[in-house]
Amino acid sequence: MKREEQLTRTHAAILTAAREQFLSQGYQATSTREIARQVGITQPALYHHFSDKEVIFLEVIRTVGEEIREGIEQVVANLTPNVDSVEALTAVTEVLTSAHPRDVFTVIHGSFRFLKAENKRRLGMVFQQDYLAPLTAFFATDAVQLQGHIQPQDAASFYLTSLSPLFNTFHHVGPKDATQHEQTMALVRLILFGVAVKK
Repeated sequence: MKREEQLTRTHAAILTAAREQFLSQGYQATSTREIARQVGITQPALYHHFSDKEVIFLEVIRTVGEEIREGIEQVVANLTPNVDSVEALTAVTEVLTSAHPRDVFTVIHGSFRFLKAENKRRLGMVFQQDYLAPLTAFFATDAVQLQGHIQPQDAASFYLTSLSPLFNTFHHVGPKDATQHEQTMALVRLILFGVAVKK
């Protein structure tokens, strides 16, 4: 195998291992040593491909963010007139949960205090462009009728911070024997319609 091809494969393997670890454990709990071990290379060899852990993390989130944006845009493009808002937002939610094994908001924002200022700015741009912007576009469609004082961007931010029950086993929404899809729909109903009837 040519050296260039080997380098390309190793580069991709590093990102695959890093993605699994960063998304399941978060930034702080992931080490470059463990990423290198999983790939079968030394830590110095890993640094031949990426200058530091922050660079790897940003590349992982950028890649995942592109997938999220494309997935949400696909859901929005396929919306039909009179679409059920719960079904539409459930489809959006399943785009997020299929890519993120852990709470999206926690993984991204939990890393901010460990990053250099420039990398925080880059991560913030990815979060805005690939997560908030397509979610804002979704909440601006006719699929969801927002209350008059709620802006689509506020709805998108609230929605993202409300997803944590889908990423843990100790606190969950819906019946205990509900499937993941049924749990998602139950949480989406709570996000869209709240918990109380207005008196």
